[in-house]
Amino acid sequence: MNSKKTLLILAGGLGSRYKGLKQIDGILDNGSPILEYSIYDALEAGFTKVVIIVNRLIPQSYMERLNTISGEKNFELHWVYQEKESFLPKDYDFSQREKPWGTGHAVLCAKNAVQEPFVMINADDFYGKEAYQLASEEIDLHISGTQFGMAAYPVGSTLSGNGNVARGICTLDTKNYLIKVEEQTSIHKKGDSIVYTENGNDIELTPDALVSMNFFIFHPNVFDALEVYFNDFLQSEPKPSQEFYIPSAVQRMIDEKKAKVLVKASPSQWMGVTYADDKSSIKDFLTSEIKQNRYPEDLWN
Repeated sequence: MNSKKTLLILAGGLGSRYKGLKQIDGILDNGSPILEYSIYDALEAGFTKVVIIVNRLIPQSYMERLNTISGEKNFELHWVYQEKESFLPKDYDFSQREKPWGTGHAVLCAKNAVQEPFVMINADDFYGKEAYQLASEEIDLHISGTQFGMAAYPVGSTLSGNGNVARGICTLDTKNYLIKVEEQTSIHKKGDSIVYTENGNDIELTPDALVSMNFFIFHPNVFDALEVYFNDFLQSEPKPSQEFYIPSAVQRMIDEKKAKVLVKASPSQWMGVTYADDKSSIKDFLTSEIKQNRYPEDLWN
């Protein structure tokens, strides 16, 4: 079975700890940002369509670059703007809103562009080839209106040497279905241990504890739930900086028994750019991947 598969890339956020538009910041001399490596890996795994959620700061020149690549490489490409007014009730006053509405809203903005199973990723995370192959197989075998998937990563391989990171810590049942995903914002190395701080106490994590890096495999049914939940979020009178996150929406679907999420440990190495100083380590990593012939020197030539 070879169903149509879409890669949905969240590139609309404003990275507060990274100075600049990290979504489109080229890593090597070929000028390709991380999201292009993700597209490359997804195409190799059988995905044929790419939808990118962006904000108005993304330069037209970058969009034209990718439009040209999609024409040459023969994949469908859609750009969707995450606007503050998208999916808001008509009379809703968002004049006090400081930030975009968050990842849950970003995915919802793609509702009219995606009618098939899809993988949702962050633009600035490198998930690795094998994660997309795993996702492609999951779409063929298991993804349905009531069953989603997630590729999770061992926390020990997702830290930054440059500061705290936020990760969703996964609790699974005996069959590897997600029970809960709990966001912790202060995960860091402390000596030889990995800890996060809660109520002033350090709580230790094992290096192989699985965390969500926002690599979800969804059925388009998720959009209907997101629309309801986003509306509920607005009714709760959120503060101007409060966001509607995809993990909390997924958690609610699990709690309401609307969907199950099968979690698989990703066989790939995760790399990401939280801080500007993280860029050198991903540069070294990609250089070694190219040396091992896992990527061409210039992705698209």
